[in-house]
Amino acid sequence: MAKYKKIKVPKTGTKITVEKDKIVVPDDPIIPFIEGDGIGPDIWKATQMVLDAAVEKAYKGTKKIIWMEIFAGDKAVKVYGKNQWLPKETVQAIKDYVVAIKGPLTTPIGGGIRSLNVTLRQKLDLFACVRPVKYYPGTPSPVKRPQDLNVVIFRENTEDVYAGIEFKANTKAAKELIELLSTKYKKHIRSGSGIGIKPISKFGTERLVKKAIEYAIEYGRKSVTLVHKGNIMKFTEGAFKDWGYQAAKKYFPNKIVTEADLWDKYDGKLPEGKILIKDRIADSIFQQVLLRPTEYEILATPNLNGDFLSDACAAQVGGLGIAPGSNMSYHYGLFEATHGTAPKYAGMDKVNPGSLILSGVMMLEYLGWKKAGTMVENSMKRTIKSKVVTYDFARQMKGAKKVKCSQFAKELVKNMK
Repeated sequence: MAKYKKIKVPKTGTKITVEKDKIVVPDDPIIPFIEGDGIGPDIWKATQMVLDAAVEKAYKGTKKIIWMEIFAGDKAVKVYGKNQWLPKETVQAIKDYVVAIKGPLTTPIGGGIRSLNVTLRQKLDLFACVRPVKYYPGTPSPVKRPQDLNVVIFRENTEDVYAGIEFKANTKAAKELIELLSTKYKKHIRSGSGIGIKPISKFGTERLVKKAIEYAIEYGRKSVTLVHKGNIMKFTEGAFKDWGYQAAKKYFPNKIVTEADLWDKYDGKLPEGKILIKDRIADSIFQQVLLRPTEYEILATPNLNGDFLSDACAAQVGGLGIAPGSNMSYHYGLFEATHGTAPKYAGMDKVNPGSLILSGVMMLEYLGWKKAGTMVENSMKRTIKSKVVTYDFARQMKGAKKVKCSQFAKELVKNMK
């Protein structure tokens, strides 16, 4: 077992390993968790209760998750000392144990780490942010037919604006860059501007699109849409589109059909067993997911487009309180609540734990424990439909019974079948 300064490794349990490019999951995997800040401890406690119950009920004691706490955010500072927001051994533990889950984290104010979430993604090369968005019947929604939206967003996690390459206005570096662009490349930038650089690479695009198509194959999805603003940013977002199509043809030549070929060769009818690869301009897709959501199943996007689109889609089906997510590398999987820390509700046992619980469902599916994941998801449907919900939903649902975070978790366990 690995040696850590503050992390207590369980005496029982077995590591997840990687063999022949696949994760190998024992019946008693050790899975690191980060409680999170603010409401994190409340929603983590609820999530752990639900996941443990689902695994027990689904596998009758033959499988069990062995939890191992690791630290980031406020709790890491308490455990490790001043400015230790993200200890090195936390990152190492995720590498050692392959799969982990976390609550929301506070971004430290001032210098140092720009964002703990971004830093984790960069240090672990978690290049794909995966966000499934679908409707659970009875959930309050601002749209007429929220059930028509069922998409999975694959957002590139390491490039674009998340690369964090910025130069503050009027600094020496910004002035030198403005001068270089003006004199050598004839690109005019107003003096006194702050500057951000937006890198998008063929390497980063290919591996994201490949992962999106692999997901489509595994889960029987019929289309993957490349989302970009290539009509304006031709050499970054336009390149994302072109490299995306190239990756699809390179890795899945017998599995995919492009939208152009769909009409030129197949009279607009997708052949059985094929996946349609198409693309849409970023501003257009925001309209499309509202007006024609059934036409889209998987969206692959550069970072900023995916950031906006994930939250906009989540709003259609009930908001971030019930929106799951994960950050993936080739093998590492870090599953997380997609909302913030909501510090004003910390310790009140009040908020909706749905985002983290459903992220746990994604984790169970990644482990290959789909029976347990399905059990949680079906229980979520039954519980929301019965109108036993936390305050955020109760205030929007006529005749709802408002319950605490922990009570909602207990209701989910009760409704598992």
